[in-house]
Amino acid sequence: MNAARIASLHVYPVKGCRGIDVDRADVAVTGLVTQGAGDREWMVVDGDRRFLTQRELPRLALVTVDVTPDGLRLAAPHMRPCEVAFDAHRDSRDVVVWRSTVLGADCGDAAADWISDWLARDVRLVRFDRARTRECNREFAGDSGAHTMFADGYPILVANAASLAELNARLVARGHAALPMNRFRPNVVIDGAKAFDEDHIDTIAVGDVLLRLVKPCTRCQVTTTDQATARVGVEPLPTLGEFRMDAKLDGVTFGVNAIVVEGEGRSLAAGAPATFEYRF
Repeated sequence: MNAARIASLHVYPVKGCRGIDVDRADVAVTGLVTQGAGDREWMVVDGDRRFLTQRELPRLALVTVDVTPDGLRLAAPHMRPCEVAFDAHRDSRDVVVWRSTVLGADCGDAAADWISDWLARDVRLVRFDRARTRECNREFAGDSGAHTMFADGYPILVANAASLAELNARLVARGHAALPMNRFRPNVVIDGAKAFDEDHIDTIAVGDVLLRLVKPCTRCQVTTTDQATARVGVEPLPTLGEFRMDAKLDGVTFGVNAIVVEGEGRSLAAGAPATFEYRF
């Protein structure tokens, strides 16, 4: 077995859009941060100010996001890039992500027009307003005080390279193509653990940073969207269903949601050695 390490790091400033592969990321209670842009700190909402993702709009996968000194630069095929300044947001209003109602600051008409043109749908871009905290589900996070921004429910999603290798072996055996890790949109990919050991990992320590794995991640149709083309297929859900069904969570799982226990203000680096503590 390889020495345990952080294989790769990924930040998704705009929920549903393409992620940024980074060599190093800062650690906040709300998740990873790159160049001042937090993970899922921005989000696309519909006319009712409810969140939209690749579940409804696979074309979001083709929107690339770069962080500049002044804000975000959004780009998409055959579109002129759109600059979204860090200070572009204005009036904050209630927005809905799953069962949570939080505050989202509107990023202005230019950003709304750009993303609406790309998606062929009237939408707005909002930035998370930290004036109202979005607490993680205490059933899994306990009284840790863990909170997040526009992520589905938890600050960090951890995936295991060996688990993807096991899934891909099963896919290939069924006559399907192997899939890249970006189908699962993780933040932290670990290496050096056996396939699906993450089911039993309690904490991951990397230097001064300590992450606790609190809830398996149930997977939806986003995993069937090719992140390079936005084409929607069928796999990997049927194959995962053969061996990764979680009756308690009523879904198939891949990866585990994590919270930050120690290390706020520190950083994680790809390739850094890691220590796994297990619970059985």
